[in-house]
Amino acid sequence: SNHAKLLNYLNQDFDAVLNFREESDKSKISKNFIGNIEKGKVLSLTEKPEFPQTSLMGTGTYLLTNKVFQYIRETQPSALREEIEITDVLSNMAQQESILAHTLKGGYINITTRDDVNLANYVWRNKYFSKYKVSIVIPAYNEETTIAQVIEDFKNHEAVNEILVINNNSQDKTGEIAQKTGATTIVEYGQGYGCALRRGLEEATGDIIILTEADGSFRAKDIPKFLEYLKDCDMVIGTRTTRQMIEQGANMDALLRWGNIFFGKLIELLWWAQEPRFTDVGCTYRAIWNSSYQQIRPFLHGKGPEFSPEMMIAVLIVRQRIIEIPVSYYRRIGGESKYSGSYWTAMKTAWKMLRIILKYR
Repeated sequence: SNHAKLLNYLNQDFDAVLNFREESDKSKISKNFIGNIEKGKVLSLTEKPEFPQTSLMGTGTYLLTNKVFQYIRETQPSALREEIEITDVLSNMAQQESILAHTLKGGYINITTRDDVNLANYVWRNKYFSKYKVSIVIPAYNEETTIAQVIEDFKNHEAVNEILVINNNSQDKTGEIAQKTGATTIVEYGQGYGCALRRGLEEATGDIIILTEADGSFRAKDIPKFLEYLKDCDMVIGTRTTRQMIEQGANMDALLRWGNIFFGKLIELLWWAQEPRFTDVGCTYRAIWNSSYQQIRPFLHGKGPEFSPEMMIAVLIVRQRIIEIPVSYYRRIGGESKYSGSYWTAMKTAWKMLRIILKYR
């Protein structure tokens, strides 16, 4: 836009400069204000006109002198909101002072609701998306048989700029093998899935952070899906409950699948006002903007598998947009899941998740 041209008025004789832009959509004009303008000067303003007779829409950018404070004190609160409206102030000021009209160029989004914020984010992100850096975070505990293959898969994807392997006190050669692949390897001494993921989120330098597993159950081919949806939201989480995308032999039996669906629906119910849609709370494969992560950091304390639903709930608490998408889920290349490999470990994980969900509600 040409906002910078406002500075050209600084040495001119005026008491305020108001900005307008050409708008063909009358409904948008009705949500803003219009001005009675003659020879570049504003004579009066009309807030939210029902039937605007002009295509010049007022925007919320003003260049004001100290004189405005006199008119703020003299303007009465509006009947609609019982507040002193800036448009009323400036309209009163225009009747006695010199107020200039400046025409802005460029795109415009009127920010009134969270949906407007999401739209503005989408427009901006879509325009500059190729410039964003993507970090992959891989928590690993005794994954020497799979870690190299997983790193190579993600390293070969054109969208990936950085790979971090969080070695969570492995007793085998996981760390040594990861280092040889060229991935950034960090040792996290706090034991647990949550500790490893949180450390990875802290260390990642990318604008976008993608979390995945070290066991080969997820593949880099799903990255484009995450990135496309990230343009329109703050966090994208994968779901492994879509049967058509589960490889035969993958660790997703009926108990595990329906357990994840149950907890997903429980979060939906408890945060009903925000209308989230979840069918899998335990899927590590997810992507988040680094800027969004900074907002949810204070809420992330889980050390184990409860970190996964905790992260989802934190996004809801700060009223960000979160979207769930189906991802391909493959059979582990080697080893057994630490949190759902047996009935007993699955029950322990379920109990931890239930506690964290109820705690935050």
